[in-house]
Amino acid sequence: MLKTVPKKSEILTDTWQQISWQYFLQLTNQSVYKNGKFYYDRGYMKIEMSPLGMSHGRDNAIVARLISLFATLKNIPVVEFTNVSYRKAEIRECQPDSSFYLGKVANLPTRSNQAIDLNQYAPPTLVIEIATTSLGDDLGSKRLLYEKLGVHEYWVINTNNYDVIAFEIIDGGSREIQISNVLPGLEISLVKTALERSENADDGEVNRWLIKLFS
Repeated sequence: MLKTVPKKSEILTDTWQQISWQYFLQLTNQSVYKNGKFYYDRGYMKIEMSPLGMSHGRDNAIVARLISLFATLKNIPVVEFTNVSYRKAEIRECQPDSSFYLGKVANLPTRSNQAIDLNQYAPPTLVIEIATTSLGDDLGSKRLLYEKLGVHEYWVINTNNYDVIAFEIIDGGSREIQISNVLPGLEISLVKTALERSENADDGEVNRWLIKLFS
């Protein structure tokens, strides 16, 4: 494990690297990594610095809007966060592309500019990662991380083919599902269809189609 504060040249971005929690926290505060996404699990960290293109941003927006519309029209309480850090001090940290608290949650995080403390607040109900070059990691190491954090569902969106892989997290493990449990009745295949439609339709057209389906 690294014994001194690592230099920028010593940090391997976009891959997992062994490092202590204390130095991980120092790196999160360095301006050179201000555009990075930070993950930490049991003594290993990953800083994602890959540029995010239009496909990543578009798919993230479409999926987040779909979830918000479904929850709204089905009277499911919903609170959405984008690129928020969740922290279980000295053990784990993550910064998913999108995350949602769904249903009645007793201890929702309060407003602040700090990482959400999972020793104080409940973990998000649903977490989403948008995969452009990180698909293997999103399905592997990150899935294990989210299992341990105790989220209820985890979705991975593959921007290369609109594929949506959804997992139910239960009893410390996960299994692939075709219908969401936290958004009852929502078929995962419909999310893929919405992404495909967004290739040739503007947001308003996709929204109207979704509202008609969900109403």
